[in-house]
Amino acid sequence: MVEHLTKQTFLEKIFNFEKNTEWKYEGTLTAVIDFWAEWCGPCRTVGPIIDELSEEYKGKVNFFKIDTEAEQELSAAFGIRSIPSLLFVPVNGQPKMATGAYPKEDLKNIIAQELNVTGAVIL
Repeated sequence: MVEHLTKQTFLEKIFNFEKNTEWKYEGTLTAVIDFWAEWCGPCRTVGPIIDELSEEYKGKVNFFKIDTEAEQELSAAFGIRSIPSLLFVPVNGQPKMATGAYPKEDLKNIIAQELNVTGAVIL
C-alpha cells in the first residue's frame, strides 16, 4: 500500500534533512517515492502503476507519494522542477531520481537495477 508523506513523516521515515547534512536513509526497506500533483496528467497515469507495484513488491519495497503542491518544502529540498519525479532509495547508498511517466515494465527494471530488488513472487 502506498503511503502519502508529509514533511513530518518524511523526516521520520526517509531522511531528516533538518538534522543531517549527509544522506542517511531512516528506513529498513528500499523505497520508491513518487513526487506528484493532482493537476498533473502524467502523474495520474503513473499513480495506478505505483499502486500496483506497491502490492507486487509488498515486504520488499516501500512506496510513498509526496504531493508537490501540499509539500512544497520537500519538493524544493529535492529540486523537483518536473513531475512526476520518482526517487529510488536503497537501504544503503545514495538515492537516484528519475523524471517522467514510465511504463510499469520500465519501473520494474529500474527497481531491479537501482534497488537490487527482483519482482515479487506470485503465490
